[in-house]
Amino acid sequence: MKKIVPTQLDKSFETSCPVCGSKQLKVFFEMSNVPVPSNVLWTSKDTAKKCAKGDIKLAFCPVCSYIMNTAYDPSRLEYTQAYENPLDFSLRFQTYARSLAKRLVERYELYNKKIISIGCGKGNFLLLLCKLGNNRGVGFDPAFVEQEEHRKAKNRVKFIQDYYSERYANYHSDLIICRQTLEHVQNPKDFLTMLRRMIGNRLNTRVFFEVPNALQIFHKLHVWDIIYEHCSYFTPTSLARTFSSSGFRVCELTEDFEGQFLCVHASANNQDVPDFDSMQPSQANRIASYIASFVANYKSKVKSWKRKLEQMEGYKQRVVMWGSGSKGVTFLNTFKNSPIEYAVDINPNKQGTYVAGTGQQVVSPDFLREYQPDVIIVMNPIYGREIRQLTKKLGLLTRFMYV
Repeated sequence: MKKIVPTQLDKSFETSCPVCGSKQLKVFFEMSNVPVPSNVLWTSKDTAKKCAKGDIKLAFCPVCSYIMNTAYDPSRLEYTQAYENPLDFSLRFQTYARSLAKRLVERYELYNKKIISIGCGKGNFLLLLCKLGNNRGVGFDPAFVEQEEHRKAKNRVKFIQDYYSERYANYHSDLIICRQTLEHVQNPKDFLTMLRRMIGNRLNTRVFFEVPNALQIFHKLHVWDIIYEHCSYFTPTSLARTFSSSGFRVCELTEDFEGQFLCVHASANNQDVPDFDSMQPSQANRIASYIASFVANYKSKVKSWKRKLEQMEGYKQRVVMWGSGSKGVTFLNTFKNSPIEYAVDINPNKQGTYVAGTGQQVVSPDFLREYQPDVIIVMNPIYGREIRQLTKKLGLLTRFMYV
């Protein structure tokens, strides 16, 4: 298993909080030798096992509740065309994305408007927004890969294979969206301050960001979401504080996708005074209590799963994991000697590749017809119904377990 160091919560760290500047950052959790890239397509078992490794040292700020990996080194991680993490092959996720796009179009009256997408991935969501409202868009992502649907939409959507920065200040828009990207930014306040500076006096520009919900990880113990790529973890409080202290007015902050995501709607603040309410003591104490108990709860969950996997191995059961994304990578690297032989993924671009750190081959659902697993471990329960429907069509009689 991965080495876990149950660091005491009162262990101080010398770095200041990049969100609020507090000197009270405290390291509370450490994990060593984890894969640096979770979502790179490895073409052989050997290269997957030899992928770059790094350490995770999570520190908590009791002032604003921001959590960061103090051991993160951005120079060790490069987002290229070999990076593959879209969830759009899932019908469940497609339904969510379409619903979100429709809500954004209606909320901001996105008809014949301009949209910028920061960290657009493969560009599917931006294409959807532009299609729904006859909008024009520009997407930025160093890992972008042009496909046929992009070429068909080139008259209204442009993609730039690069990080979004001030060199693109000449691109203006009515809405700026950024989904599942801010958690990859080491200093989110600096990034948002740069974004606010680029907006300038165009106060009608609206901003929408979506990030993983850290409360799901540290309170509800979705612990497999702890990965090297995520150097920033946001609670609702720290996300609001980050935007407000960067020159934005937070209009609304909600949970979505069954609480797994935080969504923030913001606009440029034209005042010199930051627009945020001080965190109530009860909020601060509640979040701090989650962090204080996290290590013990984490160790208990790992111990429980270790016992389950040992039982499966003892019974010589065939076990597969459904989901080869970051959650699956963390799970497999926590239990390196598990009986799990394959990782199942509906993304055809991942099939035939190998899992970072441990080297399990990624297979398609159809592979299971012949393999006939006894147990399927589902990495994200939100897809449980969809997975059951797929396996039923395959004629599988198997037991499902949810992490």
